[in-house]
Amino acid sequence: MSCDFLALAQPGVQKLSPYVPGKPVDELARELDLDPATIVKLASNENPLGPSPKALEAIRGELAELTRYPDGNGFTLKSRLAARYGVQAQQVTLGNGSNDILELVARAYLAPGLNAVFSEHAFAVYPIATQAVGAQGKVVPAKDFGHDLDAMLAAIDANTRVLFIANPNNPTGTWFGPQALGDFLARVPEHVLVVLDEAYIEYAEGDELPDGLDYLAEHPNLLVSRTFSKAYGLAALRVGYAISSAQIADVLNRVRQPFNVNSLALAAACAALDDSDYLARSRQVNDAGMAQLEAGCRALGLGWIPSKGNFIAIDFARDTAAINQALLREGVIVRPVAGYGMPNYLRVSIGLPEENARFLEALARVLGA
Repeated sequence: MSCDFLALAQPGVQKLSPYVPGKPVDELARELDLDPATIVKLASNENPLGPSPKALEAIRGELAELTRYPDGNGFTLKSRLAARYGVQAQQVTLGNGSNDILELVARAYLAPGLNAVFSEHAFAVYPIATQAVGAQGKVVPAKDFGHDLDAMLAAIDANTRVLFIANPNNPTGTWFGPQALGDFLARVPEHVLVVLDEAYIEYAEGDELPDGLDYLAEHPNLLVSRTFSKAYGLAALRVGYAISSAQIADVLNRVRQPFNVNSLALAAACAALDDSDYLARSRQVNDAGMAQLEAGCRALGLGWIPSKGNFIAIDFARDTAAINQALLREGVIVRPVAGYGMPNYLRVSIGLPEENARFLEALARVLGA
């Protein structure tokens, strides 16, 4: 090829590396000639229960209409979300997963000469979305693997347009409380859009975590991003949403691709939203699984970062590349997080009790415990 198309790409894109997701089961089976049925995947923070039966029923009801485009405005799902959270439908933006929301924010509010602020060890899409549009990413060192909110405030300047924070944070699982969030939002300049990523908020109960939606009325520069991929068990369908002021939602809809959420996803999300029994069961399985993995780590003499997500970052006090490869040979897929600046950790999603046990047994063999 005589033309260098990488050189023709935008400078920010040239420096990007493709996002590397958790290894799929079929890929590992092909690589190591393993039976897919024997492989346990605890790498992508997926809900181990499978989808809600109500969601599956809703999907079946849509199959006959696959020749039709979906509702480009997502009227029913927006209305259901608005009613659930006490906002107006005009405040809701739908995304092809919450990743899409992050991309929409970057396309709408960032450009060369502007910057976004986010934490060290934060979700990889924040720097990717920022750099892809030519903006500068300002990475603030973490504090005990979590967000240093005071330092993030100090990093804001006249060219800052977006500030990404996650509660709880992926991949560390760290979190901050209501007082910290309220104090933080009160000090953010009004020209900075605060994107509060709450992808794992449904795993918290009671007052464990602040509900970002409670702060919207007082802070018009706040956008709360959520997803149906985690606690609601619809990762394959890619449906997320943002709730913000109607003005911010209007801006995002100007760059949102038409029909960005498909019909099956819209129907399934509406049904999952109403399945309170499924959500409660998801929390129960996650709480029990977290305790199971923490006990297993304790027995193996391993540390971990306390987490409010559906995953736990385990500290091996040494580079984990060889440990990860050995686990793969055991048919267990977890998530290396060296790319997040955490080479001594592996992130492990919470699975069913038997999946968690399988991981701990494999880990004990790998470590010679």
